[in-house]
Amino acid sequence: MENPKIRFKGYTEDWEQRKLKEIADKVSEKNKNNEFSEPFTNSAEQGIVSQKDYFDREIVNNENLDGYYIVRNNDFIYNPRISVTAPVGPINRNRLGRNGVMSPLYTVFRTHDIDNLYLEFYFKTTKWHRFMKLNGDSGARFDRFTISSTQFMKMPILYPTLEEQQKIGEYLDNIDHLITLHQRKCDELKNMKKFMLQNMFV
Repeated sequence: MENPKIRFKGYTEDWEQRKLKEIADKVSEKNKNNEFSEPFTNSAEQGIVSQKDYFDREIVNNENLDGYYIVRNNDFIYNPRISVTAPVGPINRNRLGRNGVMSPLYTVFRTHDIDNLYLEFYFKTTKWHRFMKLNGDSGARFDRFTISSTQFMKMPILYPTLEEQQKIGEYLDNIDHLITLHQRKCDELKNMKKFMLQNMFV
């Protein structure tokens, strides 16, 4: 049982803890007969993106895709590749609005009985990193984190009531939208300044 430092008004119940396997199922559905032809990748910075967009080309042939896992909309994907921004590898949600496929090197899982937005933001914290470091290994390959899928699915997840989960997810999502709006405005102002500098001193 845990109680966070910041709460929305009216929420006082202790947060429970659930294992990932209690609120999600590992996806092991293979892309038989090449049902889906678009490979995805999971980038620490950009989230789930089409492999073609990320690498400027598709790096696998369609013939190779039958051994890939099918990734449906809202599925979560763990990428074991380590980076500065993702020291144990990133976990992101498929927000592309379409199905695709993922290499078997990734762990794909599909949730139930939890708010996806809440869980998505939970994985943007470092709260789950300690579990990974205690139960996995980054020594075998310096750029890849190793953890068995059985162990991975035992990861503890902080679990408030569904209503509070939704409140947290919506609140953080709104902040993201505000950041995007201000970023656009900032980019517009930078472009205006650049234009003015190029044209005012001639």
